[in-house]
Amino acid sequence: MSKNIPVTAPSSQRANFTGQAGPFDTSTLGIDKVKQFSGYLDDDTKDKHLFYWFFESRGDPAKDPVVLWLEGGPACSSMISIFESIGPARIQEDLSLKSNPFSWTQRASIIFLDSPVNTGFSSSSEAINSTADGAKDLFAAMTLFFNRFPQYGTQDFFLAGNSIAAMDISELAAEIISHPHRNINLKGAILANGVIDYKTQYLAIRPMVCGEGGHPSVLSKNGCQALAAEEPACEKMIQDCYDNEDDEALCQKASVWCSPEKLSALLDRQGTNRFNVHEPCVGDADNSCNNASGQIEPFMNLPNVIQTLGVRGDKTWDYCSVEASKNLTDAGDHVRPHQRRLAKALDMKIPVLAYAGDGDLIGNWLGIRDWTNALEWSGHDAFKKADLRPLKLSSSGKQYGEIKSASGLTFARVFKAGFSAALDQPEAVLDLFERFTKGEWNSE
Repeated sequence: MSKNIPVTAPSSQRANFTGQAGPFDTSTLGIDKVKQFSGYLDDDTKDKHLFYWFFESRGDPAKDPVVLWLEGGPACSSMISIFESIGPARIQEDLSLKSNPFSWTQRASIIFLDSPVNTGFSSSSEAINSTADGAKDLFAAMTLFFNRFPQYGTQDFFLAGNSIAAMDISELAAEIISHPHRNINLKGAILANGVIDYKTQYLAIRPMVCGEGGHPSVLSKNGCQALAAEEPACEKMIQDCYDNEDDEALCQKASVWCSPEKLSALLDRQGTNRFNVHEPCVGDADNSCNNASGQIEPFMNLPNVIQTLGVRGDKTWDYCSVEASKNLTDAGDHVRPHQRRLAKALDMKIPVLAYAGDGDLIGNWLGIRDWTNALEWSGHDAFKKADLRPLKLSSSGKQYGEIKSASGLTFARVFKAGFSAALDQPEAVLDLFERFTKGEWNSE
């Protein structure tokens, strides 16, 4: 158990992550040859225990940036991305492992952390029903991590995650910058097909599925007209939540009436790959139309994996926590205007990259383009005026997307990629990640 370390958080929601279990050396699992370890960051007073798995950079860990990776869902385990997107390995059908040469660990050390509590191997007797409260836990946990492992605390630190994790990242960035005396060297945030401005992105779903996003319509004319008819009422309900974000009933109403779940179910029934319209759905939608996803759960629950990771009690690993997700969605949390907290970070000169695989139908590139253009912050006018230009591989000059940037905000569209662009176009996304973390577009 580490020495007790005071962690500053607002007194109304004070987190007290003062202990840790581990680190447990995980190198025997064969994920990668780099230094790696897992463990828990503990707040024993509130029975909160956040599980993490850390991998050092394959490059120069003393100088390369450190990344905190959070999964979307809400309440899906970040361990998914160790094997499915940015992480160091891929799991084969026989549960053997294959190295990922385009892992972000080529250029960074990464903390994969299960959040909120009761997600993945994290646990608590308490529930979290707001992203803002979850951000306080994350801030306290990261403070403890860098106190426990100060050798990683001087490098540049980036927040990153996919889908609804963009909301967690926005709240956490705002929480971090609210503490002037901190040991977290925050230098930027990366949102992968991030859902953060619910109104703007809801209004981009119909155009995307009805043929305005660079791919033919996947719905009939009547289906598109039905979606259009629902938009005015939903736009008003979401705006009501934006204007009164502390009114849980208003946000719950918008969450129920303006959910894309019915559309997602329709797309699944007709065999459309809503995660990547460029490709057929392999397997089923529960596994993101990607058969490789189906290997992660059995691997993570192998007895030797559980033992090596230092997992407590008899807890088993699931992709996502139904209960933790329900606590957040029932409170209408994902409808709240989390983009306002991201604007605060940008105004404090924290660079943000929002990239999108252009085959994702729901958290789609049109919506991400639109919310970055609409975001109200000091660089709004400069960013909106910036032109899209070709995005090319540094190594070969081959174009893989489009990009625009101004005043610290960068938007990128990645061609022929879906919800998990790092899985579909791994070389391209690694190129994008490396250039952003080196500050290539920060001065534009």
